[in-house]
Amino acid sequence: MKALSTQTSPAAGCSEGEVRLIQRFADALWMERGLAANTLMSYQRDLSGLATWLGGRGVSLDRATHADLLEYLAERFGQGLAVRSNARLLSTLRRFYRYLVREGLRQDDPTAEIEAPRLDRALPHSLSEKEVDSLLEAPDITEPIGLRDRAMLELLYAAGLRVSELVALNSDCVNLSRGVARVIGKGNRERLVPIGDEAVKWIERYLKGARDALLRGVSSDRVFVSRKSATITRQAFWYRIRLYATAAQIQGHLSPHTLRHAFATHLVNHGADLRVVQMLLGHRDLSTTQIYTHVAKERLKRLHRVHHPRG
Repeated sequence: MKALSTQTSPAAGCSEGEVRLIQRFADALWMERGLAANTLMSYQRDLSGLATWLGGRGVSLDRATHADLLEYLAERFGQGLAVRSNARLLSTLRRFYRYLVREGLRQDDPTAEIEAPRLDRALPHSLSEKEVDSLLEAPDITEPIGLRDRAMLELLYAAGLRVSELVALNSDCVNLSRGVARVIGKGNRERLVPIGDEAVKWIERYLKGARDALLRGVSSDRVFVSRKSATITRQAFWYRIRLYATAAQIQGHLSPHTLRHAFATHLVNHGADLRVVQMLLGHRDLSTTQIYTHVAKERLKRLHRVHHPRG
């Protein structure tokens, strides 16, 4: 069966035989892995570009050597191709030449000895403690919806929850007298998280009247409900967070994880043990949590540059 959705126009300088070979490779990926059409087309573009470049040197795509590929990658990098894009290109080439070896179309894999470029892990964007305070104070707490949002923001920051975990929180999962919440996270993993006195106070204020005003006589298992007496979607709540960020004049990009990042970063900045932060966030692997030590180090570097006489 032909993966018609993956077909793309041959690049200039790419022979008909190479076009057919690239298409066969894309079809094989489609059949074996069910990759999306856009992903397959990006593989085809990468390979067509290489075939054109090799053709200018009198080399066919299926006969490229280790040295040819190194030169091509170096040239692309020299032209300003980002490290991440070069790493993705190398991944495409690895798959393609391993496919040729598997199909018996060549004996060796010319990518075998090529080392992938080192990718620096992007540091998550966080908020300062002052920015968090401004964001938490942005909702209009004289309105039921504003009081609900204040309680949600306080809990989001106090417990480091994902937005999806927050909106899915059921009433029987919150124990305000003990100040804890039972959260079902990724992989259906359950964890207990402390809420903190400030968040408890705002949740209690919300539950005393605002929640019933929003429900209008309708019953719901969720702690936080919408104006339509229904469950809040994470997209809808994230839209409200962005509105409050604008009102609080917070600059820069915010993601759905921004308050979660702020929670973890501020804990580490104040000396929290990384293992504790890992448990609170529900990370399975400590290496995922370790990025917050880098965030803290970057903050210390900025403080040093600003305040040290030789910074």
